[in-house]
Amino acid sequence: MYFIEKQKFTQWWMWVILIGLAIMPIYGIYEQLIMGNPVGNHPVSNLVMVITTLFIFGLIYFNWYITLITEINSDGIKMRFIPFLKKDISWSEVESAQIVDYGFVGYGIRLGSKYGTIYNIKGGKGLALKLRNGKRFVIGTQKETELITELKKINIPTTSYN
Repeated sequence: MYFIEKQKFTQWWMWVILIGLAIMPIYGIYEQLIMGNPVGNHPVSNLVMVITTLFIFGLIYFNWYITLITEINSDGIKMRFIPFLKKDISWSEVESAQIVDYGFVGYGIRLGSKYGTIYNIKGGKGLALKLRNGKRFVIGTQKETELITELKKINIPTTSYN
């Protein structure tokens, strides 16, 4: 009995924006550095153009690299939000667990919702946990049915999340 979910940013519109951003500096480098034609009325230096290009490609790589991994078994929950954090929680630390629809709150790490901190890559559903120490957080999921099935298999009761 084991649940694992790996989520990445796969929203098509986000990648259209990021790739669109990448086209501009590629054109600028081709035109200004390779062809020798300054770009625009007030062209930036070649160094600024290269640094800007590297920054944009770094942003694209960073968005590709970000991953939310959730692993659940009879021992507990392992959550990795690469490259930001990792949490290992044993079931003895959990007061309540529930699948919730928290609605769209944006992507990434969101603080201060009624469920506590939300770790989200996409969608608006997740595993809401209340720990015995009072901390609350939600791990986003795209596999709601599989998650519920796994929680039942390992006898994790889901309770009201008030």
